[in-house]
Amino acid sequence: MPRCATKRDTVAVMAIIDQSADPNRFLSQRNGCFTYKRRVPVIVGTRDSRAPIIRIALGTRNIIEARAKRDAYERADRELWMSLCGGGEHSAAVAHHIAATSRARALGFTYRHLTSILSEESGPAILERLRALQDAKPGSPEETAILGGVARPQVSLGEAFEFYVNKIAASELTGKSPEQRKRWYDTKKRAVTAFEEVCGQKNIGEITRDDALRFYNWWLVRIAPDPESGLKPTRVANSGNKDIGNLRVLFDRYLKHMGIRDLQNPFEKLNFTEKKKRRRRLPFSTEWITNRLFATSALTKLNAEARAIFLIVAGTGARPSEIANLPPECIILDHPVPHIKVEPREDPDDPREVKTESSIRDIPLVGVALAAMRKFPGAFRSTVTKAAPCRRLSTSTCERTDCSPAKSTPFTVSGTHLRTGRRRPSSTTRCGNC
Repeated sequence: MPRCATKRDTVAVMAIIDQSADPNRFLSQRNGCFTYKRRVPVIVGTRDSRAPIIRIALGTRNIIEARAKRDAYERADRELWMSLCGGGEHSAAVAHHIAATSRARALGFTYRHLTSILSEESGPAILERLRALQDAKPGSPEETAILGGVARPQVSLGEAFEFYVNKIAASELTGKSPEQRKRWYDTKKRAVTAFEEVCGQKNIGEITRDDALRFYNWWLVRIAPDPESGLKPTRVANSGNKDIGNLRVLFDRYLKHMGIRDLQNPFEKLNFTEKKKRRRRLPFSTEWITNRLFATSALTKLNAEARAIFLIVAGTGARPSEIANLPPECIILDHPVPHIKVEPREDPDDPREVKTESSIRDIPLVGVALAAMRKFPGAFRSTVTKAAPCRRLSTSTCERTDCSPAKSTPFTVSGTHLRTGRRRPSSTTRCGNC
């Protein structure tokens, strides 16, 4: 492990120990007034100009108020030290800005750079900031936070995205499998890449409404081109809305996390109207199932696991990814009603989310689905049968062997009852999409 990573981990461990040790940690009292007092970690050293001891008057005799202010200073110091130990100049610049924002909030002010304070705040508001400096030492972090002495770091959209992934949205990814995390990352990254191809690489604070409209118009040509241009739509509104929506969320959450309140989200209220068409998925006919899907040669090019998954999907209406990723404990074959359980997997070594809350369900196994599942009672192990690869493999096999109806007819395997060709009740029917 690199040395900087080891230092970063050490600071994190120290922070956890500090938080659990004493509710009055880093608080000292003199003449009844509380002070935030702590030692700068040795591994941080002179990179923090306040070393070796930090002393900050909290201006209160109330222990509850002192603890609240202590927590704000403690959080700011922890973020600063971890970033100083974990990155280069860019990480340090971001850390200093976050720390200054946190300190300003602890002192009851909104952090603004000095130029913004002088141009936007009223005389009484500026005077209130100056009065708060009476007990602060010249050049101290408190003075810097109140007077806006730390310039906003120049962060590109790509750097802001990586910060969003690793810091802001990190807790949202803990329940996802590696494949689900990759799919989540790729979807968000695609929007950033497309924007940079259209508007060039820009710092996130320099992106304007004009840039957002330029990206919107780039999508508009692909979704609803001018009839006189002779061009035909190549994408649907949903695709453009996903990219613009992902950029809107990235911009909004990054600014909130950094405490930046003087910038408007340039992607706000930009979206395309989606036509809501009710697409009815018809079932396969009994004759088609018997003569095509269950023909002796129809699925011979699939391996045994993929073939079993295909048949279970056809028999249950479950998604291919749900069947391919079933753990052994969710396959119950020794029950009076053999069934499978579709539910989130909370194993920290092998987590997995389900698509929606309503996707958590028990699905009975009958007929060919039960027979196929009995061949793999301990779950599916082959990597080729996992989620999207399994779906692509099954789809391509159907196309090669002429098992799919005409493309103009919206038929689906998933949700079809194998014996009658009728749709299952809505409580167990699924669209078949991963």
